[in-house]
Amino acid sequence: MREYHFLTIWKLDAPRAAVCKAIEDSLAWPEWWQGVEQVEELAGGDANGIGSIRRYTWKGRLPYRLTFDVQVTQMELQTMVEGVASGDVEGLGRWTFATEGEFTVARYEWNVRPTPRWMRLLSPLASPLFRWNHDILMRQGGEGLAQCLNARLVGISQR
Repeated sequence: MREYHFLTIWKLDAPRAAVCKAIEDSLAWPEWWQGVEQVEELAGGDANGIGSIRRYTWKGRLPYRLTFDVQVTQMELQTMVEGVASGDVEGLGRWTFATEGEFTVARYEWNVRPTPRWMRLLSPLASPLFRWNHDILMRQGGEGLAQCLNARLVGISQR
């Protein structure tokens, strides 16, 4: 089964605490992140959020939606959030946060494999399109977060 490894780095002219709070509050993502259609809380987790489960529905530029659950497995306040995805994609996502001078760097690693049969069958040919779609969604997220925080997106890099 085809596995995808994505890395997105947002560099924002915003306080680290504000960036972390916005990312950790994924229930509010649909308000500022174009492409996030819905986020529902399925389980609350402990006081640190570990064990919480949220269901995400995404719609990019391509004519399909992905819905998957993410269970938070690790969280270090203003440093890192990691979760395991299951549903239309399976794998691991990890946000890490750092300060570089006056900027906050939010780094997202997403290592997943699609589960819908049609995606698995098309992956050898459609992989560049799936990557393009993902990159657009992540660019929209960085731009939306900057706007939400009344900040500047200083840089974005994607691999």
